[in-house]
Amino acid sequence: MRSYRELFRTPEYTPFFLSFAAQNAALTISGLALATLVYRATASPLLSAVSMFGPQLAQMLGATFFLSGADRLPPRATLTGINTAFAVCTALLALPGLPIAAVFALVFLQGLIASLGGGVSGGLLNEILSKDGYLLGRSVFNMASGLMQVTGFAAGGALLALVAPRVCLLLASGLYLTTALVLRLGLTARPPRTAGRPSVAATWRTNAVLWSSRPRRLTYLGMWIPNGLIVGCESLYVSYDPGSAGALFASAALGMFVGDLTLGRFVPATLRARLDIPLRLLLATPYLFFALRPGMPWAAIAVCLASIGYGASLVLQERLMELTPGELAGHALGLRSAGMLSMQGIGAALAGTIAQLTSPATAMTLVAVASVAVTVVLAVLGRQVRGEVAEVRTA
Repeated sequence: MRSYRELFRTPEYTPFFLSFAAQNAALTISGLALATLVYRATASPLLSAVSMFGPQLAQMLGATFFLSGADRLPPRATLTGINTAFAVCTALLALPGLPIAAVFALVFLQGLIASLGGGVSGGLLNEILSKDGYLLGRSVFNMASGLMQVTGFAAGGALLALVAPRVCLLLASGLYLTTALVLRLGLTARPPRTAGRPSVAATWRTNAVLWSSRPRRLTYLGMWIPNGLIVGCESLYVSYDPGSAGALFASAALGMFVGDLTLGRFVPATLRARLDIPLRLLLATPYLFFALRPGMPWAAIAVCLASIGYGASLVLQERLMELTPGELAGHALGLRSAGMLSMQGIGAALAGTIAQLTSPATAMTLVAVASVAVTVVLAVLGRQVRGEVAEVRTA
């Protein structure tokens, strides 16, 4: 499957794609609105960053206990329920006078609910598309995420100039309800991919199986840590330049769109497989420029260039699917999503803490240095694993 026309002619792909786009628009609008609301109330870069990316902190906890449901629950009903719950939580965040502690409790609850969604969505996409169409289909989802972030952050920034953050949260809640409706009407009721009831024991067993392979471990770490640290840089846009935060987020999303479009549609598979390390380095190095405290538009250009590096996740997802049995695809992709989002939450907390003690620009620079260092270490370890495999094959 090499054409977009063929992709969108695949049954169920179009409504699934539209629901994904609407969900991402809701996520970006609500995230920017909530971060702005918290920053206005507290003037804290740390609390602002954690409010926007805090749901990710709960992702790994959810993956530890609930992820077996990714392959053991009916996909349509599960995804519809998740988006309905998001709509309710986002509407509650818009309540006037809500204490900061209650805000973070709701943010944490959203993260627990979302921990199941990545695995269910990834496994369902793997079912809807043929094996040769997965990467193209996934790249279109990533491009939609980038476009919806551009649209969502630009629209969110414009809306915040006209209306209160709480109104933006209510609009996002309506988008989540729309997503739930599209999923309910557009998808077929499929049975679970794996027999058995979801349980903590089943989750731990499968996590252990997935984590037991060293190549899979390195693939997971490559998807989680460099990505999460750079999202920590992004979490400081509001405190770095409150008036231009929406433009910076939109620039980051545009760069991600360009990277996913290029990799998914134009780069040959043989070349694509070798680009994960250069792309992860590209993801971090432009943020070193923030040591000079650039203003607009230079900051936006650096952010856009860096975000092309998010295309590394496509390469690593393709590698993960090659290393994973088909019956564990949903769980494996759910663990990828939960771990990546958890690291994004940790990255936001780390960057916010450093910014609290120094400045947002200094924090961005230091976190980018850490991301480069992690990528270099993982590259060396990956080369060692490939060398060991080659020795075994020639023995």
